[in-house]
Amino acid sequence: MVEATVSYIADMTERPAFYLYEPPPGTPWRNTKGDRRRLPIHDARELVPPPTLDVEGFALAPFTATCAAFGDASSVTGGYYREVEALVRDVTGAARVVAFDYNLRNATVAGPPRDGVQGPVRYAHNDYTERSAPQRVRDLLPADAEALLRRRFAVINVWKPLRGPVRDAPLAVCAARTIGAGDLVETDLRYRDRLGEVYSMRFSPSHRWFYFAEMQADEALLLKCFDSDRDVARFTAHTAFDDPSAPPGTPPRQSIEVRTLAFFA
Repeated sequence: MVEATVSYIADMTERPAFYLYEPPPGTPWRNTKGDRRRLPIHDARELVPPPTLDVEGFALAPFTATCAAFGDASSVTGGYYREVEALVRDVTGAARVVAFDYNLRNATVAGPPRDGVQGPVRYAHNDYTERSAPQRVRDLLPADAEALLRRRFAVINVWKPLRGPVRDAPLAVCAARTIGAGDLVETDLRYRDRLGEVYSMRFSPSHRWFYFAEMQADEALLLKCFDSDRDVARFTAHTAFDDPSAPPGTPPRQSIEVRTLAFFA
């Protein structure tokens, strides 16, 4: 266990919003303020039994990818996506998995993305909401969407280090069963061509945060961002954090995350 700072969203009267492109003159990139809390972050490797997607909302899996050119978009979307889809099928038992989006991250990047690489996000959030998850299915699979949405589906983020062990800016996840409905705050993501929606996180003393210490490049962390089944873990939240136990000179974290849609029979 380590103790570190988690940045939540502070209470506000207007709807939270972030711009994902240069905003109009005089408009701030975001209208939110942070609520920084010093909290324990537990090593999930010590949990017995190990955490699962349907109970805690996250799980660790062995994962050796054959893709070597993560800086090449065609290698990621053409080859690595297929490997991620197979992993999610194996872990969840889903009948169909569709990888649809990815981010490369490097802890040396601050501010706007540089050469297609972003910095870690140090803000407690969940990638999809009750409204935006079904909409993503409609956006990506319009011909099949309504039939698919009549059955169970989930949005699962697959996060993998590009090198290990990860000691700089590791990823923390809040256990799903410790999150109350009032803790999730609908937040706009404003793109040039569309409006997205995520959940920001409001602090609650019930939250329990976990990470997998010193993750290696042959491991993957699966995060539940949405599940239409109301009898299992449906949402988590995640954030990068500064690990106070990291030794000086620790190499910067490099990682890739792929978002997937998992459809069940």
